[in-house]
Order: sequence, then C-alpha cells, then structure tokens
Amino acid sequence: MSLSFALLVSGQPCTDQSSLTALRFCKAALDNGHQIYRVFFFNDGVHCANRYITPPQDEIAVPKQWASLQKSFNLDLVVCISSALRRGIVDAKEASRYELDGHNLADGFSIGGLGQWVDACVNADRVIRFGGGAQ
Repeated sequence: MSLSFALLVSGQPCTDQSSLTALRFCKAALDNGHQIYRVFFFNDGVHCANRYITPPQDEIAVPKQWASLQKSFNLDLVVCISSALRRGIVDAKEASRYELDGHNLADGFSIGGLGQWVDACVNADRVIRFGGGAQ
C-alpha cells in the first residue's frame, strides 16, 4: 500500500541531525513507492533552503541534497516565510520587497505560509516532524 507523507523539517542542517534524517527518510519513502505530498521547512529548518551554505568537503551538503532530490522527484519543498525572513533567507520577490541586494533561496524551494503546511497535514496520509521544539 502506497502512502503519502507530509514532512516538517525544523532542524538546522549544519548543527542538527534532523534535516539529514528527514532527507534520508524522504529518499527511502520514494524508493519504496510512497509519495511525498510536501516538505515544509520551519524554524531553523529553513536553512536547508539557503543556497550559500557550503559545508567542508568531508561533510554532506544537506541543502544541495534537498535540491537534487527535488529535481529528481519534482517535490514540493516549501519554506515558511516568517521563519525564512527572520533568518535572512529570501527569494527574488522578497528581496525586491525589502530592497535587499540579492536573494539566497536555493533552486527547487518556494516560499509559502503556514496554510500550505495545514493543507499538507489535511491531505497526506501521514505527518512526520523532524527536529526539536519551537524556537
């Protein structure tokens, strides 16, 4: 039986294992014929969408792995707008709105609101959270 999953990622990719665990879960679910309805990045999880994060060569580049997985499976990767703005992550539209010099949202990610998370919770068969409490 194929299931659809909604994933909430709230851990920072450079200091918290939860974003890598979510990535590995997502890959395993897809490899086993399941569907990912949406991955929603919240709180420090929004750092997974920062295209400028460049870890040392001997570490896994979690943001690049998410972008690659999105491209392979056409995943819906949504970054919470309020969490992103607080942490300095913007797309071209938000950069223009706030008169910033540039944007750093990685390809394959989109900025959205909590309504998209609610939609995912309502429409997916299972909801899983990766990461700690509210920050």
